[in-house]
Amino acid sequence: MRFDDKVVLVTGASRGIGREIARAFAARGAKVALHYHSNLAAAQATAALLEGAGHMLALADIGDPAAVKALVDAVVERFGRLDILVNNAGIYEERPLTETSYEEWVDYFPRIARVNLYGAANAIYCAAQVMMRQGGGRIVNISSRGAFRGEPTAPAYGASKAGLNSLGQSLAKLLAPHNIFIGTVAPGFVETDMAAERLAQPDGPEIRRQSPLNRVAKPEEVAHVALFLASAGAEFTTGAIVDVNGASYLRS
Repeated sequence: MRFDDKVVLVTGASRGIGREIARAFAARGAKVALHYHSNLAAAQATAALLEGAGHMLALADIGDPAAVKALVDAVVERFGRLDILVNNAGIYEERPLTETSYEEWVDYFPRIARVNLYGAANAIYCAAQVMMRQGGGRIVNISSRGAFRGEPTAPAYGASKAGLNSLGQSLAKLLAPHNIFIGTVAPGFVETDMAAERLAQPDGPEIRRQSPLNRVAKPEEVAHVALFLASAGAEFTTGAIVDVNGASYLRS
């Protein structure tokens, strides 16, 4: 599949899954707006890996509604359009209820949701305005296996990803008549810098054995599904949530 002349905004693109998604789109001819929040060096390193020319780095705090609008505006100002939005930016923080004060708990949920759910919702809103004007587009949300199986020690993360799933399905129904199609990818553990520390723990082998493949996903495997959902010909998958967890969690 090719994405020649398409403009793609990938949030949280400086590392891990976002980096591989940005690389995959660039390798197939797209112009990529590579969003980052705080790690400029990592964003620059990712930009250096992108095939083709004319890509852009875009700084923004996805948890800030004004910054999200400015981000989308900057992409459109640079390229004149926005064809594909990939909502990948997210934060994960473990905070078990049994070990958390009420004050910490009250702070924890909105802080995680501000990026993982509200930030994604704001990015979709702003991108959809552009896509409706130009006749259509694609939106891909990166969710998590944790939205379905639960995240006992990171409940705000699981809840925010479950909300993202519902958001994508709701807006898929609303926006399809505008030629805007929305798909969601729900990975399990992925071999990224963020997961490396956890996978290096004594229970790392047990995590890998959750899948009959006896490993976790590679970032490029998640990117492959994101490419498919954003591609021409995948319109009738709108509203779908695709599991990329190596059969480590099977849902009915």
